[in-house]
Parts: sequence; structure tokens; C-alpha cells
Amino acid sequence: MVIKKVNNVIEALQGVKPGMTFMFGGFGLCGIPENAIEELVHLRISDLTCISNNAGVDDFGLGLLLKSRQIKKMIASYVGENAEFERQMLSGELNVELTPQGSLAEKCRAAKVGIPAFFTPTGYGTEIAEGKEVREFNGKPHILENAYQADFSFIKAWKGDEAGNVIFKATARNFNLPMCGAAKINVVEVEELVPIGSLDPNQIQVPGVFVQRIFQGTSYKKPIEQLTLSES
Repeated sequence: MVIKKVNNVIEALQGVKPGMTFMFGGFGLCGIPENAIEELVHLRISDLTCISNNAGVDDFGLGLLLKSRQIKKMIASYVGENAEFERQMLSGELNVELTPQGSLAEKCRAAKVGIPAFFTPTGYGTEIAEGKEVREFNGKPHILENAYQADFSFIKAWKGDEAGNVIFKATARNFNLPMCGAAKINVVEVEELVPIGSLDPNQIQVPGVFVQRIFQGTSYKKPIEQLTLSES
């Protein structure tokens, strides 16, 4: 059994360099790799290409990397909660590639399972299709989408063992599931790290073969993206 456990986030992020491409699991602020993001901010590496469903908010998540001007290109689906993202995009400081959410998920999953590209009808006839190969299947045009190529993926899970087997909690599996295993080096931070054999095999959602490094995170804030209260 190969041990994937590392002692902390500093060891987990060994080898990250400027100009790399990173994947970040999560949806909104749910299930985001908080420790990894904070360490990247501390390392101050720049010119990053970041693949994520969204760009966090101004003062949390990927918003922290945007605030410190570490992201050169953002590949995302939804970015409406981040004023700093909007400012950088409109000023031309940030290269932005908006991608339909389903296509973004499939481009991650394809990378994970070794499929270099796939055809999809999503985006045909729009700016998304510009410059892409088009083929017809069952009388319907499809565009060719390439799988992502990332150097690191940063994943947040609820529980994992020292061999890298992980379990996500409820909706926090979101983009963490297809991204875990989709990069050259896959780093998982968990709320609880347990010895090998402690997890029920029937509950494991990603086996350790897809994970290179796993560590127990600390101090999870888990903020609510939009707090809505009923009238008392």
C-alpha cells in the first residue's frame, strides 16, 4: 500500500511554480480547498491559470488570489459574485475563458479518465464554438472540446485515509469529484485523516490511485456565500 499522506499544506504544495495551471474543486464557497488557496497566497506565485466553476468572492476563496494579482487566466463557468474579478476582466488585466458548466465538468472528467477530447452540442453557434472543429451526429452539429491539462488539482474532502481514499460530504462533492485525478499531481485536503482500513470501502468515492498527496486541513471557515434570513 502506497502512503500518500504528507504532514501539512506546505509539503502538499511542493513543486508549485509560477505559470502553472491549477484546478480548484468546489461550487461557490462549498467544498473549496481553503488551506491550499491560503498557502498559494502566502507563496505569492503568479501568472497562474486557474480552472474552477467560479471565482470565489472578493475576500474568500479564489478571490484571495485575484486580490493579490496572482491569476493571469481564469477558466470558469459562473463569476457573478466577485467584484474584483469583474474589474480585472473589464480592464483587461485578467484573461477570462467562460465555459458552459456541463462542458467544464466533462473537460475535467475526460482528463481524469484519459480521454483527450469529446464532441458536445453545447455552445454550437456561439462564441464558444469559434475555431473549434464541428461534426454532425444524428443530424445535430457538435463542437470538439479538448480535455483540460493541469499541473495540480486542489481538492477538498470530508474524510480520507493515508492511502488517499476519500469521501466527500453531501453537495461538497460537486467539482471535487471530477477534478480529483484530472491533473498531473492531485492534492487533497480533508477535515479528518484516518488510518488505512478505517473507511468503509462502500463509502469511498475516489480511490487513492487518483491521489498523489493528502493532508489534514485546519481552521475551516466555511462561510456562507449569500446569507438569507427569514423575517422573525
